[in-house]
Parts: sequence; structure tokens; C-alpha cells
Amino acid sequence: MDSVRAVLIDIDGVLTVSWQPLPGAVAALREIREAGLGVALVTNTTSRTRASIAGTLRAAGFEVDAEDILTAPVATAAYLAERWPGARCALLNSGDIREDLVGVDLVEPGDLADGAVPDLVVVGGAGPEFDYDTLNRVFGCLQRGARLVAVHRNLYWRTDQGLQLDSGAFLAGLERAARVEAEVTGKPAAAFFEAALARLGVGADEAVMVGDDVESDVLAAQRAGVTGVLVRTGKYLPETERAASGGPDHVIDSFADLPGLLRGSAQK
Repeated sequence: MDSVRAVLIDIDGVLTVSWQPLPGAVAALREIREAGLGVALVTNTTSRTRASIAGTLRAAGFEVDAEDILTAPVATAAYLAERWPGARCALLNSGDIREDLVGVDLVEPGDLADGAVPDLVVVGGAGPEFDYDTLNRVFGCLQRGARLVAVHRNLYWRTDQGLQLDSGAFLAGLERAARVEAEVTGKPAAAFFEAALARLGVGADEAVMVGDDVESDVLAAQRAGVTGVLVRTGKYLPETERAASGGPDHVIDSFADLPGLLRGSAQK
């Protein structure tokens, strides 16, 4: 893999679980940086801003700052500014990400007056906010003409309590019930990977993407021309890999094995 100049890295399930570093991850990231490779942390996390994520990772020993991180909310803000400038957006999300949604006119679904219809409904990460009343209000907005934008389609993620439902599970129901299709701005959207590559100043053939989600992280990156590396940590399940729509370029046990793969001493 001599042509590799940069590494795109998912955070949750790859570097950390419940924000605690996975074994060997801190040292592996340090080794990758010392080898002179560019690094971008690309995450669908919607519960924290880039600054908050960077602070938490630094406290765990990772040498990162906010500029190293591209979040799905940041990508969403850029997408909305380009495609829907000035649109009024109802945001359904668990966590405060307004700092990363610069320039977006936001309103909470519960704050909409009865019968009011935003231009867009933006669905972020799931949590207690995804209750029946709120989902039903969002459903009503979609029936009355609001467009649907999804920060991602993740069905679940892994915490120290096990797998937890994410917004993709609710998104599928909203799409089917309202007979609409969401525009997705984070992974697996090709534009998300292209934005990360542009930040690093490298071509797709000069980068690898490391993730625990075979579809949204790895195969999506491969469709964008980036070499995909699947790790057997986080949300990884053998049955999910077997049922995937394609095969990863490489599979390793954990992020700690990535430096060896990049040196050519570990293969799929």
C-alpha cells in the first residue's frame, strides 16, 4: 500500500466504544501520524460537536483537534447551504449540534405551531427525543410537503451496554409511511468522503477508509474509489459482513493492526 497518503477513520467502534479507547488505538494513530500520513476522522456521530469530540478524544490520549474531524452535521450544513439556502429546517436529533450547523435556520419539531410546515425535516441521531408524539409530528410535516434530509442511515451503534438503536430504524418507517425518500448527507453519501479527501488534498486512490460498518463506512468508501478496511470491533458482526452487498478490500481484527497493514505486513 505504498501509494497511501491519507487515512480516513471512523471514530465510534473503531477508535473508541462509549468514548473509551479500544486497545492499541492510541498508539496506532500516533504511528500513522509519525509515518507522515494525513488523517481525517470521519464520523456520523450527531450527539456532539467537533470541538466536543476533539476534547473527549484528547482526554483519552488521542492526538487530534477539531480540524481533524469531519462530522455528518458539518457535512449537512454545507449541503443545506448549497442545495437549500435559507430553508427553515425542523431538526430531530439527540444532542445539541447547532454549533456545527452554522447558517441553518433551525426549529425543534415540538416548537412548530399546529399545522406549520418547515421546508425541510432534518433527522439526526436517535435518542429519547424520538418519541411517538415527535415522530408523528414529523410524519405530519412530511405529508404536508416538507422534504426529508437524513444525517445518516445508521440502524444501530455499539456502546458499553451493547448495540443500541439509531435513527435509521425510525427513518425507514418515516420514508415508507410518508412515501418519500430521504436525502442522506453523511456516510454513506459519496459527497461526504469527497469532502474528507478534499480537506486532506489527496485523491481517492491515495486514501484508505477504516470503519466498523461494512456498508456505510467500507463499501460506500470503495464505491467512491477509496480502499476500504473493515475492523472486527464496534458494531461489526460476522453475519453482517457475510450478508453485505460486496466485499471489503481488507479486514483486520482492530485499528491496532492498521499500521501493519499499511506497511504490507498484514493482509486480508
